[in-house]
Amino acid sequence: MARRTQHDHSYRLLFSQPEMVADLLRGFVDQAWVESLNMETLEPVKTDFITRQLQERRADCLWRVRWQEADSWLYIYLLLEFQSRPDRWMPLRMLTYVGLLYQMLVQSGSLGRSDKLPPVLPIVLYNGEPTWQAARELSLLLEEPPEGLALFQPNMRYLLIDESDYKHEPLPETRNLVSALFRLEHSQTTQDIRSVLDALVEWVSSPEQREVKQAFAAWMQKVLLPARLPGVELKEMQGLDEVQNMLEERVRRWTKDWKQQGLEEGREEGREEGREEGREEGREEGRLLGERLVLQRQLVRRFGELDADTLQRIEQAGEADLQEWADSILDASTLDEVFL
Repeated sequence: MARRTQHDHSYRLLFSQPEMVADLLRGFVDQAWVESLNMETLEPVKTDFITRQLQERRADCLWRVRWQEADSWLYIYLLLEFQSRPDRWMPLRMLTYVGLLYQMLVQSGSLGRSDKLPPVLPIVLYNGEPTWQAARELSLLLEEPPEGLALFQPNMRYLLIDESDYKHEPLPETRNLVSALFRLEHSQTTQDIRSVLDALVEWVSSPEQREVKQAFAAWMQKVLLPARLPGVELKEMQGLDEVQNMLEERVRRWTKDWKQQGLEEGREEGREEGREEGREEGREEGRLLGERLVLQRQLVRRFGELDADTLQRIEQAGEADLQEWADSILDASTLDEVFL
């Protein structure tokens, strides 16, 4: 529960940055009108009107942006959905939230010159494991009305952005911070993280992006890295460059430790074998045996029980292959990738 709360808070911190909202619209809302938005005018809107009248929604973000050719606002209601299962009543929730937004705008006198309600884009950003199968519009949740009554029924449709739909998408050549977030969220190895992190550091290198850099660093330290590096104590990191340095040092340390462990066990096996057989070949074979045992143990720990073919391959491998495979464990996401 604590990690889930950290995830919610750090995600909200990320999407409290205008660069994140702009990249979400540019990269994941496939509509021609997005090009007409003046992203320089993006500004957050307080959501106190929701927390007073409904249960508290700390994870929601509300923004508004102007059209380039009009003196009017588009409101973006971004609901960050991190429940373990999709909410089948999401269209109803969105209808309520948008209705409360309109009520607040009317009561506060915040309508534009036209004195009409502004357009709203409701977005649900979902990162749960089960596939999102909930209805995306309210009409699908309503019973079939008598003939002629459908005209008077309410409706609401929202835009779903499911992170799992993009987990295999490569990073775009042009900057998109949300794409980097999704790739990091679905990373499997330290190499995956480092490759995305290199691009991310370049994308947020300017001084005015200090806050978004800190938001990413906080999310990685509190959510991403504890899940990828269980048991590793992480010191406080203020920026992405510190995260980079930590990962590089961690990989170097793992490589050194694993090789040293194999060498020590190999030497011990070599001494035992050498005493028994009294030959130099016994010490060498014992050292290789130790390396094979260490590699086998690390593979089992990472990927589970090994099949007979894999065990035979390890048994017949020479020193060069054993060292190469030991290094590959760090970055491989499957057992087959270790032996590529």
